[in-house]
This record gives sequence, structure tokens and C-alpha cells, in this order.
Amino acid sequence: MNVMAVFAHPDDEIGCIGTLARHAARGDKVMLVWTTLGELASQFGDRSHEDVTRTRREHGAWVAEQIGASYRFFDMGDSRMTGSRDEALQLARLYAEFQPNAVITWSDDHPHPDHRVSAKIAYDAVTLARIPKILNEGLAEPLQAWRDPVRIYQYHADASPYPEVFVDITDSIDVAERVMAYYQRFYGWAFTPEAYRQARAQAGTMSGVKYAERFNLKAAHPRAVTHLG
Repeated sequence: MNVMAVFAHPDDEIGCIGTLARHAARGDKVMLVWTTLGELASQFGDRSHEDVTRTRREHGAWVAEQIGASYRFFDMGDSRMTGSRDEALQLARLYAEFQPNAVITWSDDHPHPDHRVSAKIAYDAVTLARIPKILNEGLAEPLQAWRDPVRIYQYHADASPYPEVFVDITDSIDVAERVMAYYQRFYGWAFTPEAYRQARAQAGTMSGVKYAERFNLKAAHPRAVTHLG
């Protein structure tokens, strides 16, 4: 299967690294996608835009390499995303190329607007990727619409109305913790790799495994058909 993770900023992906690494290890295609370059992160202080975006791209490339994934950056503007049709269409065209069977993204109710909007366009893009006349607007070389079923998984939220899903990451906890530690060292976060591992152990206890990551299944889009009968 093909698994895509859609987030707003490099480091947002920490919550599903174990899941992505597990899929990559079993031979599935995995892609990390960031809708912005994360250029407004306060930790960078007065460093230039070019310097910050170069560092952010380096972070994304390093993480993708650790888990055996491909990756893509969009430049929709850190804290400037609107959830527009154009933003969703950019992502839909990537869906048509990558052909995801599952997409992991933020929850609908996250306080950060870019996070909420990334979740919105990740969902909207499923429909846009199915409609050739929309998908290929203005393109010199048309894309093949992607109409296979796509399951949308969101980071767990206590208030979510969607069913919970736990993924056993016991075999990939080490690489997940390594990615978390990489960001923690760079940003100086108070949240430690040890605390990160403990949180995964708690999710594992809830689901009967040693370590797990926790999601909500927002939707399982059925296969699209061209006609009935």
C-alpha cells in the first residue's frame, strides 16, 4: 500500500514516525508532505528566510531518510494557509501522482490554524483528485485521476467523534525516538525522548502491545466509479 503523511511544518510528523517507519520497513511506499516551509518558527530568531527554509528542508530530508520515505515540500505560507481550493488542488495533484491508500494528518480541532487547514485540504484533496476536469485545470500534461479508496487518519484528539485506531510500533520505536531526539536537540524542547517513549508505551498498554501510536479514522472513502452497472 501507499501511505502519505500530510502536515504543515517539519517536526509535525513526530506523532506518526513509528507508523511510517513500520510501513516502509515492510516494503510499502511512504511519502512525507509538508504544506509549508515552517519559516516562521520563533526558535530561529533573526536568521534570514533563506537560512531558515534551507534548514527546514534539511530536517525534512534527514527524517525521510531515517524512515525510508520520499518527501515533498509545498510553500503555502507558514501561518498563511487558508484551506482554499487552490491549496487542496496542489495536494490533489500529488495524490494523483503518488496514489495514496492511506493519509495521516492533523486533527480537525488543533489550535494551530495551519494544522487544522492541513487536515482540511488533506481531506478535500481526495475528492478533487477523483475529478479529471478539476485535477487537470491548466495542465499541459494531464494527470490520471486517483479514484481508489483512501483512508484518512488523524492524530488522536480526545474530543474527536471518529473511532480510535492504534498502530503497533514496537519494531520501529527506536527510529521514532531517534527522530524525536533529533528535533528535541535542535529546538531544546523540554519534552524528552524518554517522555516520548513513555507516551508510546502508554498507548501500547491501551491496545495490548508494547508501544503504539494512536489515531482517529476520519473517513474511508469508497472506490469511485465512472458509472453504475
